[in-house]
Amino acid sequence: MLDELSQPCKPMHTKPINQDKIEKVPLVDAFRFVLEECRMVLPGIQGLFGFQLIAVFNDGFSEKLSAGEQALHLLALGLVAVAIALIMTPAAFHRHCGPNQVSDALVALSTRLVLWSMLPLSLGISLDFYLIARIVLQSPWVAILAGLLFLFFVLMWFALPRLARLRRPPSD
Repeated sequence: MLDELSQPCKPMHTKPINQDKIEKVPLVDAFRFVLEECRMVLPGIQGLFGFQLIAVFNDGFSEKLSAGEQALHLLALGLVAVAIALIMTPAAFHRHCGPNQVSDALVALSTRLVLWSMLPLSLGISLDFYLIARIVLQSPWVAILAGLLFLFFVLMWFALPRLARLRRPPSD
């Protein structure tokens, strides 16, 4: 045991992503995965939404933010609400349209809704980041920082997965 600990660390992942073994999952499992992803993300989004709601009731909200910036916060709040609606729609859709069945169309729709929820969420977070950074840093550069944060979300949530998908060999 001590011998293993004294050895240099080996990389956990030595093969490129496109050389990994790919396994098809049954339809019911694919839908279960989508729902689990929604359940995992939803509490964080709801927590963010709650903090956005209570921010308005703080004294500093109207003192530190101009009317335009307060409108930006309202826009960010609305964007996060849209993300919540999109992330909750797969479960609601399934309950209303076929609680005893799963289809390829349902999995595809649910996947698209989860992906679409990421855009308003990233915009909402970036807008609120801008507002907080403007108060804290009091610098004209905060818009660039917020833009870079949004680009980071786009890179991690859209570009990186798309790149991995394009590098993967065609499936059956």
